[in-house]
Amino acid sequence: MTDGIVTIRGALLQVRASIDAVDARILLGHALQVGNAYLATHPDRPLTAAEAARFLALAERRRNGEPVAYLTGTREFYGREFAVTPDVLIPRPETELLVELALEHLPTGAPRTVLDLGTGSGAIALSIACERPQATVYGVDAAPAALLLARRNACRLMPKGCGSQPTFLLGHWYQPVADQRFDLIVANPPYIDNADPHLQQGDLRFEPRAALTPGGNGLAALAEIIAGAPRHLSEGGCLLCEHGYDQAQAVRLLFHAAGLHGAQTMDDLAGIPRVTIGHATSFAKQKRGLA
Repeated sequence: MTDGIVTIRGALLQVRASIDAVDARILLGHALQVGNAYLATHPDRPLTAAEAARFLALAERRRNGEPVAYLTGTREFYGREFAVTPDVLIPRPETELLVELALEHLPTGAPRTVLDLGTGSGAIALSIACERPQATVYGVDAAPAALLLARRNACRLMPKGCGSQPTFLLGHWYQPVADQRFDLIVANPPYIDNADPHLQQGDLRFEPRAALTPGGNGLAALAEIIAGAPRHLSEGGCLLCEHGYDQAQAVRLLFHAAGLHGAQTMDDLAGIPRVTIGHATSFAKQKRGLA
């Protein structure tokens, strides 16, 4: 048995000075393949040498900065557990606002078409598809590894009889959907300023850089998505874009320049401007100059 580790309690005590206590419990539970309740109710359960070594290896990797989600291979999002790998951005709680707003614009039981741009693990597309089984959902990503993971999550989270699985397409933003139109487009694109020091800190160091920043001031991907939205939205359709805390005004101006109407920004639970919403008008109105 590994020195200093005899029990669950001992294992947690040994690493408490080097990693967060919550992270330690998650990693120990993963190493033992048990839940948090088991750890709490069996503190004196002895660990085998293999279990102790597995846990210490995970704790050391976490101490060196690797995200817990990549170490365990999962992350909870909108009440469901998604598989994640270093090929995709880790789903974050603030992005749940994007799902909540999307659901507000998708009536229960009504057939609607939805496009998720930059789908990554499929967390947004699948959350919408699970909550609105009558919707037809598409997810687009430029990374083949991300699409493989999204499809894997779809097979696990949406068994037969639980609505239609999203269609995941490979390509750059709107390119794979050609001239298709959608009732709702959602996007959580890369939007961090390339010079932001946070890119060199914490979990962000390990996440795919292309999913975090498009370079420059962080607005390039948002600008491309917003500019292309009118050509892919049905009349009265809605675009929802997640963005950075200091980008709300710039994003609303991009919505206006694209001819999207009623642009407004919604705050996340921390009070940070997080998602901007805008609506399309009919081509007839645009042609007459009434939009």
